[in-house]
Amino acid sequence: MSDVSTGIEPKVLDVRPILKSGGEPFQEIMQAVQGLVPGQGLKLVAPFRPQPLFRVMEGRGFDHEAREIEDGHWEVMFTPQKGAAPVETSVDADRPETWPDPSLHLDLADLDPPEPMVRILAAAEELEPGEVLFAVLSREPLFLFPELTKRGHQWAGNFDASGAAYRILVRVGHAED
Repeated sequence: MSDVSTGIEPKVLDVRPILKSGGEPFQEIMQAVQGLVPGQGLKLVAPFRPQPLFRVMEGRGFDHEAREIEDGHWEVMFTPQKGAAPVETSVDADRPETWPDPSLHLDLADLDPPEPMVRILAAAEELEPGEVLFAVLSREPLFLFPELTKRGHQWAGNFDASGAAYRILVRVGHAED
């Protein structure tokens, strides 16, 4: 079944065998997403409703539609959001789509500068290297980017489809001496 708007067949990924053998499918899912052509969707089949993945995929510019199939298993169709903004990344960001799920979520959209920057930098100091935080802001944090880089952190971010909120992922690194 192709996407009517693009005519492109979605990539199908059944993660049930991976999970059944005790594996973790997140890496395989992100590799599948990386391999999509522009406008292509991803049909994911799982033995449960993959709720945490919905936010991750939304952050990568995908909407989702989930439906239960047989025996409590689920089929989720991830489709590219219309007009999704391109993701900007720090120069050293090595494939943000492979980063772990965020361990901390911050909604800072109601705060005025510099408070979002202060809170993100403070939160990053509390996390272990490699951990990721996700934050929503009311504007692009231009002054935050060099501070993150100076502290050895990587980042990836973009505006949501409405252009009203900026979403940023920060992967904690080691400060450069």
